[in-house]
Amino acid sequence: MADLPIKPARPVALARPGVLSLTIKDKNALYAAYMPYVKGGGLFVPSNRRYKLGDEVFMLLTLLDSKEKIPVAGHVVWITPAGAQGGRTAGIGIQFSEKDAGVARNKIESILAGTIQSNRPTHTM
Repeated sequence: MADLPIKPARPVALARPGVLSLTIKDKNALYAAYMPYVKGGGLFVPSNRRYKLGDEVFMLLTLLDSKEKIPVAGHVVWITPAGAQGGRTAGIGIQFSEKDAGVARNKIESILAGTIQSNRPTHTM
């Protein structure tokens, strides 16, 4: 099986339903998932699970080749359902909580420096 640049979110074993683990393996996949237009930043997380707008989630995020798992608290602000128009990937957009002082957003934006304003399509726009 091919190694995908974004591993779909999956519930962490024996954790509450709102806990996800997400690994983004390359810069292009990170660009496609990042939501800079969301206040405080956000990420699109591929998932077939059902969520509602406003659901709180906790995510352990691994970026590129790092071994660090960044804890990210947030809530659902975007939903792309399965079978969405244009063949879009099913999943949710998570707005980062202000409680983490921008740690995830700052790391993502430093990796994507110079590409955030690109016109390339993303999972959400």
